[in-house]
Amino acid sequence: MNKTSYLIKFSDTKKEEIEGFYDYGYVVHRITSLLEEKYGFVFHKYADDETSNELWEVLEEDLELYPDTVDVVSYIFDGIETRTISSNHCDKHLEFLIKPRITNTVYYYPAFQVALARSPIFMIHSETTHDFILAKTNDCLIAFLNYIIKRKREYTKNYVTVFTDTENGIDNSKEKITSFVTRNDVFLEETLKKEIYRSIDEFFTESGSFFQTYNIPYKRGILLYGKPGNGKTTLVKSIANSITAPVAYWQITEHTSSYSVHEVFSTVNRMTPMVLVIEDIDSMPVEVRSVFLNTLDGATSKEGIFLIGTTNYPEKIDPALINRSGRFDRAYEIKLPTKELRVGYLKKKKMGQFVSEEELYHIGSLTEEFSYAQLNELYTSVALQWHYEKEVDIEKICKELQTDNRKKNNHTWDTEKTTSSLGFVND
Repeated sequence: MNKTSYLIKFSDTKKEEIEGFYDYGYVVHRITSLLEEKYGFVFHKYADDETSNELWEVLEEDLELYPDTVDVVSYIFDGIETRTISSNHCDKHLEFLIKPRITNTVYYYPAFQVALARSPIFMIHSETTHDFILAKTNDCLIAFLNYIIKRKREYTKNYVTVFTDTENGIDNSKEKITSFVTRNDVFLEETLKKEIYRSIDEFFTESGSFFQTYNIPYKRGILLYGKPGNGKTTLVKSIANSITAPVAYWQITEHTSSYSVHEVFSTVNRMTPMVLVIEDIDSMPVEVRSVFLNTLDGATSKEGIFLIGTTNYPEKIDPALINRSGRFDRAYEIKLPTKELRVGYLKKKKMGQFVSEEELYHIGSLTEEFSYAQLNELYTSVALQWHYEKEVDIEKICKELQTDNRKKNNHTWDTEKTTSSLGFVND
């Protein structure tokens, strides 16, 4: 690297001459001086314009799972917190945890000769934080970044990366997979189920060798549509649990923008091969759709990505999404369950503990037009009545749920005609 001099050096400045830089430069100077004194070589500083939060996510994970690989060099400011309160949500209870705080600490990876520090910066009229990435050489940093990619793929297998568009930008978080959903938990028409899983398996088996063998572009997109409560989410969960690849979930909102499209695809492209689920894709703002379509059409934007879009309102879907190869290749309707599927689902729920086999098949006839969500409510209502009365009036419960279903579909919740109006309904 060329020995290029600096026009302005912290060591040559005084606070009254360049106050803003002095406050920032003081922090930088103290961090680099400490590292160079402790480890005996010059550290170069690097800007991070591409990896987003990945370095810091892996650092947090390493501190928890592999603490021997990371040295805590020093805390930065006295009087600022060095530990943080976190929580771990599981099915049965809420567990509180105390973790090292990433901000206000200098960390060092001895194996790579790379240091990371996220420091508060107290400037004259404001307070901010700045991420410092320091390494002995470019080669050291490249080796470390390759480690980051490998580590992220490892830990994201147990998590779902969640992107949510907010008015303040995109929120990137990870949620641990706590409820294990298997393929046996998915109730679909057998032919449709086999076709979807076969497509998934070939994509993630042996790094997509099927696609290489038959000279097919290594990217795939499917659109799942149908009424709410018919198992689209369960299907997606089963896919996440049955592959050894990262899964990301993108919730479209009114705040989705061209920036978030770029941010999401930039992030997931570093996790491939992987699954990207786009929930409620019909909700994508009109002004963003062309950017989204252009991104899907990019030469490498979907390479190694299995894209799954879901919608409850297929009539709102832009036809351009599914009429061109390389966007969504297939659209699958997730229909209301047949009688056979309804009975099988209730058996899986163990409805047989409350009713006989004959009654169970009778329920299958009584629940025509029921979604899986409504069958769940039926099971809950039956369990409640059994718990308190030790008997079940199946006919009555099914009739009540059928009535509620009709009211919901017709938007007629009042049993008597009234002259008043509710909410924003006009007379």
